[in-house]
Amino acid sequence: MSLAAAQHGFLSPTGVEIAFLLVGLVTLGAALVTVTTRQLVHAALWLVVALGGLAVEYLLLTAEFIAWVQVLIYVGSVVVLLLFGLMLTKAPIGHSPDADSGNRWAALAVAGAAAAALVWVVVDAFRTTWIDLGGPAAGTTRVTGQSLFQHWVLPFEALSVLLLAALVGAIVLSRKAAAAEPPPDAAPVTRVPGEKEGAR
Repeated sequence: MSLAAAQHGFLSPTGVEIAFLLVGLVTLGAALVTVTTRQLVHAALWLVVALGGLAVEYLLLTAEFIAWVQVLIYVGSVVVLLLFGLMLTKAPIGHSPDADSGNRWAALAVAGAAAAALVWVVVDAFRTTWIDLGGPAAGTTRVTGQSLFQHWVLPFEALSVLLLAALVGAIVLSRKAAAAEPPPDAAPVTRVPGEKEGAR
């Protein structure tokens, strides 16, 4: 057990640990509202709160680089893209009955199983690991870059190829959909009853 673990236990938490717990509860509540609300725009806005809470948790764990990546990519890009998608598709602002598939119990079972598996994996992997919050920062740009490009370079490049393939696929599908649509100025051809093709 490290020195950070020996100085205090679970019955004497520090201020950082109390803040971590409170922010975690707020993040959990925002995530629950995100998946339970029936209004799409409200779900997107509560998702901003949940992702922002995760960024604060990263800051409390002295991983400031990961925290700012969380803010820039997820809060600043993904949620904004989601809101633009809702506006461009003219999604209803209020209650949307057509957005409810009715498979709530199946979704709840899958979500519960995924959450239990994730909690088990995290607890099993970090059961005896303690983070010295008073020591040097462990999530700086230098440390993260060294870990990423020394040990995780192959998954990083595979993810970039996957995202590129998804982008190319989206472009191809959009071009096919645009080519299949008739031109807006094309008038429909009307035929006289009893007229044969080619008579004109």
